[in-house]
Amino acid sequence: MKPETRLDGRRRAVRNGDLARVCGVAWLSTVGILLAGCRLDMHVQPKYLPYEPTTFFDDGRSERPVVPGTVARGHLHLDELLYTGKENGVLADKFPFPITRADLERGRERYNIYCTPCHDYNGGGHGMIVQRGFPPPPSFHIDRLRAAPAGHFFDVMTNGDGSMYSYATRVEPEDRWRIAAYIRALQLSHQATIHDVPGAIRRKLTEESRKAQIR
Repeated sequence: MKPETRLDGRRRAVRNGDLARVCGVAWLSTVGILLAGCRLDMHVQPKYLPYEPTTFFDDGRSERPVVPGTVARGHLHLDELLYTGKENGVLADKFPFPITRADLERGRERYNIYCTPCHDYNGGGHGMIVQRGFPPPPSFHIDRLRAAPAGHFFDVMTNGDGSMYSYATRVEPEDRWRIAAYIRALQLSHQATIHDVPGAIRRKLTEESRKAQIR
């Protein structure tokens, strides 16, 4: 038998290494195929479609009822005044936060968007849809509504009243209070006299009125 040379041994080692690599690739390919056969994408996972019946639960419904007392995230309304316009169940005549000029400007903006179609820009109840036949709302300037607490306006915007539907889904609670504050401003301005105007502005208005009469 011819003795093995160093070159022959090296060739045999290379062949053995190639065989090991081939076997390794074949093994990994087999495992990959087997794992692919077990794959279950989310779009084909076992699940119930909305309102699909089931025999698993006694009531036959796949969707489960909400646990009593469950509160949706962001809807834990613990501030009674802010979210109902009431204190201890009674309509309150105050606001849940200080009303600033910026709040009044925001209230005026929201009022012009949501309220003027019925109540008009002055709160007299002669908005455009009223002019076209819709039942008119009461004027904000009647004695009953001038004496109504601020919470009354918030409550009506929240729950509706008569032919007016609720605006709770359209106007956020804070903006409902701002609208109520702007209604108060309309009521005050409707009954205001020249003596209610600040002194510097009153003098300016008086001077302008005098000039207009001279012309």
